[in-house]
Amino acid sequence: MRFHVRVGILPHEREYPQSLEIDLSVTRDENEPGVLDYRTLYALTKDRVAHEPLDYLEDVATALAEQAASLPGVTHARAAVRKPQVLVGGPLDYAEVVVERTRV
Repeated sequence: MRFHVRVGILPHEREYPQSLEIDLSVTRDENEPGVLDYRTLYALTKDRVAHEPLDYLEDVATALAEQAASLPGVTHARAAVRKPQVLVGGPLDYAEVVVERTRV
């Protein structure tokens, strides 16, 4: 998923929107009836990034992984949050944080 949001703690990051890419994957209990509509995962993600400005990629990834892991039938969730345009003073394709949660 791709969104254009204000993300980061530096002054220019809080003022100007930038690209944020998110991969949200879940594993379902194979004994659980029904399906998980991917629109649910998209809506969950869209709602989370709508509360901008976002401070840290870790916060976004943690919230998404925990919310997705709490959905009915989901046993594991993995959220990868990438910011492609990061100014660090040298070459860098992107900054990425991955958080995984397993329901016990």
